[in-house]
Amino acid sequence: MTEPMPPHLKKMRLRYAGVCTACGVAVSAGVEAIYNREARSVACLKCSVLEPVEEPTPVVAELAVDEVWSGVAGASAQREGDRRHDKREARIREAHPKLGGLILALSDDPQSTKAWSSGAIGEATLGRRLDKAVRDDVRVLHDRRIPGSRANIDHIVVCASGVFVIDAKRYVDKRPSLSVEGGFFRPRVEKLMVGSRDQTKLVVGVQGQVQRVLAVLAASGLELVPVRGMLCFVDGEWPLFGGDFEIDGVNVLWPGKAIQHLVKSGVLGAGQVEEVHRLLASVFVPA
Repeated sequence: MTEPMPPHLKKMRLRYAGVCTACGVAVSAGVEAIYNREARSVACLKCSVLEPVEEPTPVVAELAVDEVWSGVAGASAQREGDRRHDKREARIREAHPKLGGLILALSDDPQSTKAWSSGAIGEATLGRRLDKAVRDDVRVLHDRRIPGSRANIDHIVVCASGVFVIDAKRYVDKRPSLSVEGGFFRPRVEKLMVGSRDQTKLVVGVQGQVQRVLAVLAASGLELVPVRGMLCFVDGEWPLFGGDFEIDGVNVLWPGKAIQHLVKSGVLGAGQVEEVHRLLASVFVPA
């Protein structure tokens, strides 16, 4: 007889459709799979490395709403910032046993390390604002890992008007703006400027995340659910009136303006919002 599964794993018939985190194949509702309670993820029986205990086929399980863990905003960015800080400190103390402490006291982490901690602050700040907007038809996920990648999605919000993939950015006292070049006789080119720097690459990053979410929904027969991307600048400099804009299908705005979009009425009812929220939580697990 095979050994029992760990307590956080369970063989069950899925109440909601999911996607196997190992092979990426869609697992339909009602099909047996291995559910991971801790990671809130699903693995198909073919990919499961564990041999389940032989037992009667369980009835269809319905998970409570509170079992979907929203995650901790900024957690992975803060861990990376701490890792880089600790690695630098250890390297300096090893190279300078006597003067290491003094060197560390008189110097600071490089900008590449501080950027991770600053980003974590931005994600956490936006996360708190999003959490306050949660209701039956507004559900959030924070700091979710993209399957098969080291990258993550800062925030995913499922609401009546669809799914919003939100990338939080923290540029203190820098104004985001839209720069348009060309037109009439030349191709129109739009650029995202933050202060005086071209940061259009941020838009491309969000577009890639949106495509990942679209693929998961399509694999589960939910390709009609609208998905949009947002770049949300925390602590940026914005004018008193207006200021937000759209570039290549991505909204560029601040937390308060983002929430205005999230609480609008739309095509999804509360039950559909819950279904999509559970699906995305099972595929994009906490980072």
